Amino acid sequence: MSRTMKNIDSFTHVRGESLFVDDLITRQDTLHGVVFDSPKAHGKITSVDYSKAAALKGVVKIFTHKDIKGENQIGGIMPDEPLWAEDEVHFWGQPIAFIVAESEVIAKKARKLIEIDIQDLPVITTAIEAKAMKSFISAPRYFKLGDTKAAFSDCEYVYEGETFSNGQEHLYLETQGCYAVPQENGSIKITSSTQGPTQVQKATARVLGVPMHKIEVDVIRLGGGFGGKEDQATPWAVMTAVAVQYLNKPVKYILNRHDDLRMTGKRHPYSSFFKIGLNKDLKIIAFEAEFLQNAGAAADLSPAIAERTLFHATNSYFVPNVSTTVHSCKTNLPPNTAFRGFGGPQGMFVIESAIAKAADQMGIDKRKIQEANLLAEGDEFPYGQIASNVEAQNSWFTAKDKFGVEQLEKEVKDFNSKHEHFKKGISFMPITFGISFTNTPMNHARALIHIYQDGSVGVSTGAVEMGQSVNTKMLQVAKLALGISAEKVKLETTNTTRVANTSPSAASSTADLNGKAVDMACSALIERLTGVAAKMAKAENEKISFQEDHVFVDGKKSRITWEALVAQAMLERVALSENAHYATPTIHFDKTKEKGHPFAYHVYGTAITGVTVDCVRGTYEIDYVKIVHDFGISMNMGIDLGQVEGALAQGIGWMTLEEIAYDTNGRLLSNALSTYKVPDIFSAPKIIETIPVETEGNKMAIHKSKAVGEPPLMYGIGAYFAIQQAVKAFNKNYELKFHAPFTPEKVLMGLYEKN
Repeated sequence: MSRTMKNIDSFTHVRGESLFVDDLITRQDTLHGVVFDSPKAHGKITSVDYSKAAALKGVVKIFTHKDIKGENQIGGIMPDEPLWAEDEVHFWGQPIAFIVAESEVIAKKARKLIEIDIQDLPVITTAIEAKAMKSFISAPRYFKLGDTKAAFSDCEYVYEGETFSNGQEHLYLETQGCYAVPQENGSIKITSSTQGPTQVQKATARVLGVPMHKIEVDVIRLGGGFGGKEDQATPWAVMTAVAVQYLNKPVKYILNRHDDLRMTGKRHPYSSFFKIGLNKDLKIIAFEAEFLQNAGAAADLSPAIAERTLFHATNSYFVPNVSTTVHSCKTNLPPNTAFRGFGGPQGMFVIESAIAKAADQMGIDKRKIQEANLLAEGDEFPYGQIASNVEAQNSWFTAKDKFGVEQLEKEVKDFNSKHEHFKKGISFMPITFGISFTNTPMNHARALIHIYQDGSVGVSTGAVEMGQSVNTKMLQVAKLALGISAEKVKLETTNTTRVANTSPSAASSTADLNGKAVDMACSALIERLTGVAAKMAKAENEKISFQEDHVFVDGKKSRITWEALVAQAMLERVALSENAHYATPTIHFDKTKEKGHPFAYHVYGTAITGVTVDCVRGTYEIDYVKIVHDFGISMNMGIDLGQVEGALAQGIGWMTLEEIAYDTNGRLLSNALSTYKVPDIFSAPKIIETIPVETEGNKMAIHKSKAVGEPPLMYGIGAYFAIQQAVKAFNKNYELKFHAPFTPEKVLMGLYEKN
């Protein structure tokens, strides 16, 4: 198959012709919405006066919870999140009302005229506070392997510590948005910027009090998602639908950047505590960790994210005795949500910190402990799955060999000995990331394939295109299975009427699940067409194949074109449409025992990160990130390399620059790009070099091409420890801390820290 196909959207992207929600041509009678949200983080609503806003010319109606015909509830995992606040507010930015007006400008003017009184209630902003006050979203989860208590008594070295990893703003280029249009008989069509079309459909039907078939959700593409549009695209779509149900007119709502930043959740901040024990051979014998997840004011996806933290708490290492606990803590912040990695990065940061502390206390290189404990074939994960097709050691030693680690470390040592005010650091970051939704029932997908009379093909799946080029991969799968040229295949929008009951495009599983469904549907069509072709060619079915837009007989191209074959199939009344369903086999997980086989496979890799720290200013540069990554057998290396580099930059940003800040009253302080720093061209590594692991791939991945969306983000964790090493090289008195992000301000303080 072709493994060099360009992103099929690249042509229209660079010409500005690709369509997003805000590009849709709207009906002449379209109205516009704006949310009125809470100006306090926690309190009882004593009064709200909408009269001045409602009287403003051009305001059509202000919707509140009183206008809901169904249930005022949009919670997915658990019903704890109202669409609009009723008597109490639980976070600064919580939607209270929805102003619908003739224009967005009028709606915004009306918002300023609303008067509200809120009686203050105590505000919780941190997970540590929440735990102390026993404020939790759900019950804690525990993963155990072996006996840590007994194992620690046999350890030569035991160390304890704590870590903090902050949240992260998704900062998708396209903000949240939707356009809802009334259809006949009370139906509504919603064009939404969402990763989860079915979740939008389901929540809308619930709030409107109508069956799901009355709600059609269509997704053209997203201008980025990163998890922030998995569940959090839902409320805005539901609000417009409530207005449409009442007014019978189209309603559009595109959040501006400030509203989006204020009202949406982020990556979860974690406060964590660890205990690690090693023997004389540097083997990690026991590891304990307690994770305090800052969930925000409602569950959203927090319980599932907390679970994945436990799944990745030991990263790429085999530890025979493990005890990990996670508490999903309820605070008065916007409900935090999915973000690339989905809790995995927070878990990995803790064990990497534990290893760093142990190495520092023992006076050895962190790399020695990492290398001594890498996963091997047949090792058991703390959740019961047995490691197979393991590439942890392969990627690690390939990186050492291909990138000449001894020379790299010598360069660091030589540079540091010659420079007083600049210091270099280097770190290794191995990754092991499980691929599948950890909620087993979500691992399924469908595809609908139409072959039209002229031989052209339409492909509909549940996959949402959000910049990861999944549509290109789906086209590659169809093209290969049908043996036709790419120009004959069109990827349709993601639509709940064509392909129903979809799982969200998330968990790095979108290409695998939907690609397998496309392959199954195309294979069923080819089976039917083979019979037609065999009769046309007067040959046996076994000798028929399809390539290059032609029928091949016994490996040789015949005169029968694809178009002629399809035309004959039409005459013979052969079905040229197929719907296929794929469900990932073998995976299972028993939450009552916290054991099972939750992942179809794992993705492995190793990154070597080199940095230079300016020890006068506290600033730093990423000199290089050299990666050996497990792509399986990549079906599109150009796209996959782009995913590695993008994820890496996002991971580096999380670990070094991006600092979410709330005040003690729960108000977002990092509420603009002037107060929230994301990596720019000057923050990017000067060199990114990526080498594929030599492997046979994994049959559970589509065409053995492994998932690539989330795993490379964790390579960014290596930047934290490389910077820390450079700081330690300058200031021997610096005591290792594990408080991310490692901003230039923190670096500067560390450089001049005294005992």
